[in-house]
Amino acid sequence: MPELHPSLAHVAVLLGTWVGEGAGEYPTIDSFGYREEITFAHVGKPFLIYNQKTRALDDGRPLHAETGYVRVPAAGRIELVLAHPTGVTEIAEGTIAVADDALDIELSATTIGLTSSAKSVTALGRSFHIAADELTYTLRLGAVGLPLQHHLAATLRRSV
Repeated sequence: MPELHPSLAHVAVLLGTWVGEGAGEYPTIDSFGYREEITFAHVGKPFLIYNQKTRALDDGRPLHAETGYVRVPAAGRIELVLAHPTGVTEIAEGTIAVADDALDIELSATTIGLTSSAKSVTALGRSFHIAADELTYTLRLGAVGLPLQHHLAATLRRSV
């Protein structure tokens, strides 16, 4: 395994696989529970590789997946570059803060790309809190004519 790129030192705590459960809601859908797995890896370059997948708690059917990269271009700044299989691409930028052995990340989408068959997504925001071996997050969504609002929340634990 190559050495971690120095620009990623503050996000090294993310490395590994995180597994847990969450809940989703949005005015246009029924509320749901899900099981999630997120993996952060590296290859020695100035980015982390991000892969995420979820399955329904009730019957195990696949729900969603994302793949992309985490970049730390400057102290206190973070970028997330993602592709969703629903025809959505997301570029989010924000802040990263380290305090009391915890990591807090706040991201807002600066660019959202849509294929011609994708549902309309106009805004995305994410908040992460990592302390010890626990990662919690919320995701806010603005889609199908509705403003940015709560959509997902989960608690994951480091498994590897």
